[in-house]
Amino acid sequence: MSKIQNSRIRNSRVYFLACGSFLSSILLTINISVAQEAIPVGDSGWTPDLSMEFRRVQSTTLSADGTHVAYVLRTPLMDGSDSEFQSHIWVAGTDGSTNRRYTRGDYSASSPSFSPDGEYLAFSSKRGEAEDAKTQVWLMSLFGGEARQLTDAPENVATFKWSPDGSRIAFTMQDPLSAERKKQLEEKRDVILVDQQPRYRHLQVVSAKPDNETLQKPSQLSEGNLVVGSFDWSPDGNEIVFAHKSTSDLDVASLEGDISIVSVPGAEQLEAIEEDSEDEADEPAEDELLRIVGSMRTLAAGSGEEGNPFWSPDGQWIAYTSSGIEANLIGLSDVYVMPAAGGDGRRLAQTPNRSANITAWSNDSDELFLVETIGTKRSVIGLPLRGDNIRTLTPETGVVGSVSIARDADSLVYSWQTADQPWNLFAQSTESRSGSLQLTDLHADIDIPEMGRTELLSWTSDDGTLIEGFLTYPIGYEEGRSYPIILNVHGGPSGVFVDGFTGAPAIYQIQYFAENGFAVLRPNPRGSTGYGYEFREATATNWGAGDFNDLLTGLDKVIEMGVGDVDQQYLMGWSYGGYMTSWAVTQTDRFRAASMGAGLSNLVSMSMTSDIRRYLVEHLGGYYWDDMDAYRKSSAMHHIENVVTPTQVIHGQNDERVPTSQGQEFYNALKYRGIDTEMILYPRTPHGPQEPKFLMDVSPRILTWFNKYR
Repeated sequence: MSKIQNSRIRNSRVYFLACGSFLSSILLTINISVAQEAIPVGDSGWTPDLSMEFRRVQSTTLSADGTHVAYVLRTPLMDGSDSEFQSHIWVAGTDGSTNRRYTRGDYSASSPSFSPDGEYLAFSSKRGEAEDAKTQVWLMSLFGGEARQLTDAPENVATFKWSPDGSRIAFTMQDPLSAERKKQLEEKRDVILVDQQPRYRHLQVVSAKPDNETLQKPSQLSEGNLVVGSFDWSPDGNEIVFAHKSTSDLDVASLEGDISIVSVPGAEQLEAIEEDSEDEADEPAEDELLRIVGSMRTLAAGSGEEGNPFWSPDGQWIAYTSSGIEANLIGLSDVYVMPAAGGDGRRLAQTPNRSANITAWSNDSDELFLVETIGTKRSVIGLPLRGDNIRTLTPETGVVGSVSIARDADSLVYSWQTADQPWNLFAQSTESRSGSLQLTDLHADIDIPEMGRTELLSWTSDDGTLIEGFLTYPIGYEEGRSYPIILNVHGGPSGVFVDGFTGAPAIYQIQYFAENGFAVLRPNPRGSTGYGYEFREATATNWGAGDFNDLLTGLDKVIEMGVGDVDQQYLMGWSYGGYMTSWAVTQTDRFRAASMGAGLSNLVSMSMTSDIRRYLVEHLGGYYWDDMDAYRKSSAMHHIENVVTPTQVIHGQNDERVPTSQGQEFYNALKYRGIDTEMILYPRTPHGPQEPKFLMDVSPRILTWFNKYR
């Protein structure tokens, strides 16, 4: 195989999309262009425009009796200056007879939740023209009518849940800014003292009478330096169990988590407290909340991370997840139960991947329903309270998304997709996975063109490790002909490529590349989730070694199959996939071109600038000042002299996970070494494009870059 010749790698440029006044004096000293180039999008077949038409199902929730399901559909708004996703709620009958849009208008609605009696639907929405409008809980009859605002919270309402009797709603909310801090912001004296101005998040409760036209002020239940996460009501409505951390700083929060219980006033008591507060002569300051803190007790407070608590229907048990004795950033988590009255937690049977997310209890309190990624599929599984007879409820193929289980019925609703089938809703019994009923046909209005076939491959890496990955063939594939092959690397490294729809809107639009004559290989190298804890931990302290070989041996297999062209190999990946892209071009010259998305190029500088610093430290076995060689040996920047591959660099301007400087380091080094490169910055963008126009822009720019070297 011939190397890319130096004569071909002389130019460099950077694009800053919709940048305004980005060009500062210092950046003017380097070769930067902000002109937009023509991007090949085509007018038929699989285009970014077509992919954007496919809707994603979110926030599925069943009524208590299992007769109705509410769900959220997300659609893009891209007219004129609009570039955002709008969400609206739909309600369908679980017998498949009805499916209607429930919310309308210019304001998104999310997090639907049926009242226990099934007559009302609560949801969260930020409505109003004011710039400082907050997300509130709204209430609407299941049978239609106008939505009524239920809460009057000074900050955005986060997660909320009905009390079992429907008389109250509990929710979490970040503490309001103090009057002094608001004044500082107004007067532009808002100096930030790093780590010295914490914002906590607490449990709040309001009465939820449908006929009460008075906006309900929240009453705070929890107190102290807590960041409250998920929570659940006791069956009698007298208490709430909740997970909490001491900080919102991800670097610290990812290592800790405890579970506590707080008592909750009854509806009549709550109303009396609210009335008394209204009668007070001296009204509280704007930044103050009505506090009715109940008695609190801690249930689980180990040195690891506990979270995701669920109260059993019989009131006897609380289920939760725990990392065990010590927090584990690589992903270990098991399911535990403990007596609600207090006592030691008991670990249940280990799930296949030890990364389960608790969804609900069975109605008889004998089983827990969980969602877990197992290999390349994501399923609902049943975990018994006693014994190890774990069962799978949903199909053996595909990917389960949002899941809901009826409180008073043995019924389950979930969203589901496969490589060639977009999201739809399905209903079935919790007793058996047979007899599922498709409730929706969300994409009947889309004329879906021919798709490139997706096949699950397996191969043996250099050291004998079995690896899986998906190969998507070019559209119109002809047996015996080899095609340009793209190696697409996932993030994480504990991410995973699952059996999801390949035509969906995404950073990397697989069918779009297949439409343009590329085969695409998406491996799950060691470090991926879904294959057990040992497999997931295999990259710890050794990035760019075994995982790198897993990728290349997979690429070799596709070439040996005759599908991939040995002289036409390309590489792209985001986050950890971006890291692996930068690493690969320092280790091999086999790729004609590469695209590095939000990649980690220098582990030394990355380790103390990311918002998840300890995550990287955990993976590399310690701090760089204790073992500089460990960081340097796996950092692309410390092998930059080996690069000959033309490499595109893409990054979000507001990325705190992988700071933009990581991309800038690599881009500048390539440019100064004379390697053909370009850098694309997306403004307002964190660790991946959030705006649909930007999301549609990435793959065409990568295709343009790859076609340049075909």
